[in-house]
Amino acid sequence: PPRPVDSGPSRAGAARVSSLRIATRRSPLALWQAEHVAERLRRRHPELEVLLVPMTTRGDRLLDAPLAKVGGKGLFLKELEKALLEERADIAVHSMKDVTVELPPGLHLPVITAREDPRDALLCPRSRSLDALPVGARLGTSSLRRKCQLLRLRPDLDIVNLRGGVHTRLKKLDAGEYDAIVLASAGLRRLGLAARIAEYLAPERLLPAVGQGALGIECRVGDTRAEDLIASLNDPESAARVRCERAMNRRLGGGCQVPIAGYAERRPGRWWLRGLVSRIDGAETILEEASTRSDDVEGLGSTVAEALLARGAGEFLDQAYADA
Repeated sequence: PPRPVDSGPSRAGAARVSSLRIATRRSPLALWQAEHVAERLRRRHPELEVLLVPMTTRGDRLLDAPLAKVGGKGLFLKELEKALLEERADIAVHSMKDVTVELPPGLHLPVITAREDPRDALLCPRSRSLDALPVGARLGTSSLRRKCQLLRLRPDLDIVNLRGGVHTRLKKLDAGEYDAIVLASAGLRRLGLAARIAEYLAPERLLPAVGQGALGIECRVGDTRAEDLIASLNDPESAARVRCERAMNRRLGGGCQVPIAGYAERRPGRWWLRGLVSRIDGAETILEEASTRSDDVEGLGSTVAEALLARGAGEFLDQAYADA
């Protein structure tokens, strides 16, 4: 089980040299992710005491409104990042799909761990696929990205906002409040809930969120001790894929207020990226893709972003921000 410590103020440098403190949200999935990183660090550094610093973020408290209306997924990070900057924690573990395109000054993400399954997953007790859902089925999701793409595939669906942790959403599904819900398969697999998945939605049908399935480890710039301790957890291919997707998102100025999707892959001899921007009502979608033999994955991300903008994605984004 996680070993929590007090998340209150502490003097800079007060932590023992042989300890490392991980800031984390209190949700079951966030605690699993932090403890997963902690256990890998303990195996790599047997002399190291790794402690969790659980905290509740503003995003965890504001559950009655769509994320796009209350400030986006960055609400899940601010308290954790403040703890890093105030040296109440040494590292923070994040789902990369929740990480804003720009980090606070003084913080960086030197490690991306090996990526889990990046696909979205459909959960529905009485149907086995998206195509099999009855006409007008009530489907729950908190993601504009998912909503727009789902409406393109099934314009008849009644898509309703759904917030809360994984178990909260499953409880609402089981209570009959929704006919189906869509969640990231990575979180379900990490929590041992893969058996609940009715259908994995391939990227060719539903393009994932930027960074979906990957965990990032954030720390203070210049904290060489923390950087050295976590360095072995970095997965170079996963890190390159996430950098590619985030470069596209950065050029687009993306956040969770706008329906943007991106998915990078390493294919034999090439990096490949597909990106998508949609109108917020799902009525129109722009999809672009490109590949390169170069290892300049961030350049590839910028290339796809420019192609999207050249086809009018900027108008979609302006509309989404105006309505947010």
